[in-house]
Amino acid sequence: MSQDVLPRDLIELQLAQIDLLVAMYPDEGAISMNEASSAALDALRRTWDDIDPELIIPNVPSSVSVLLTLDVVSAAEDKPAVQNKTFQLEITFPFTYHHTGEEKYLDDTEPPRPKIRLVQPSWMNKAETAALMANIPKDSDSDDLFATIEKIQDITSSHVRLLSSTSTVTENEDNTAGKEDVPITRVWFYFPSISTRSKRDDIVNHAPSYQLTGFLLSGKPGILCLEGASDRVDAYMRFIKTESWGDIPAHQKKVSERFREVGVVREFPGMEEITDILGDRRGERANRGDMKALEAWLVERGLGEAFTKVLI
Repeated sequence: MSQDVLPRDLIELQLAQIDLLVAMYPDEGAISMNEASSAALDALRRTWDDIDPELIIPNVPSSVSVLLTLDVVSAAEDKPAVQNKTFQLEITFPFTYHHTGEEKYLDDTEPPRPKIRLVQPSWMNKAETAALMANIPKDSDSDDLFATIEKIQDITSSHVRLLSSTSTVTENEDNTAGKEDVPITRVWFYFPSISTRSKRDDIVNHAPSYQLTGFLLSGKPGILCLEGASDRVDAYMRFIKTESWGDIPAHQKKVSERFREVGVVREFPGMEEITDILGDRRGERANRGDMKALEAWLVERGLGEAFTKVLI
């Protein structure tokens, strides 16, 4: 991949966007830059007026990154922030075109769009951050920079309010049923094999961040049951596959959805691994679970149909 410096008029547009961003967020600490970006931008501005408009501007940085700090806003007008929480967006302004071979940047009237990345806040774990990003519409490319920032702030604030207001699932089924404000879906996944301890721990430990309950049975085969809002189940599985399993070759990420029940009542009060409490394990490495014991365990909970659909 090679790169070409933007024409002078498009560089001016990028600089104008940065200036407008600073003007739109004038509060102290709202805008900051790392040392490299700040030095590159200062050098570009110092030489700008001294260069003949017909000449190529020297030492143009490939990009400049700006860190924007925003409040997590409340739904109530008299409460502008939620528990004084803030989050940061890293906004990168390109000053070059990138192209491969004959592929060229065709629009010579607008500079390349700034790239926006949500920086993981200290008060939000990696799974929650991934869940938030999964809820940001992919069509935001059609918006201008400031509309996109506003959209991300709204989504972030709504996400945090949801996490704050969602009641912890209790073992009391009656209480739980009364607190659900979205239809609960129960989804069953099948693994030909799952044994790595760190991957199993991730599956169990990250589920509560998505308000999911259920169980994991590891071994050959492995079974994962998740209960919660359908979109949270999907966002959670995307996170597991891309983040937790990011170091696993694609051909080894074998998991398939076998059965999805919509409009159910939660059966499981939390998320747990049941591998060590379910029958005897067989096989050379004791990694083959007792499917008869699993069937009996599920039938006892009124979930016998799921066993048939997932394993038979």
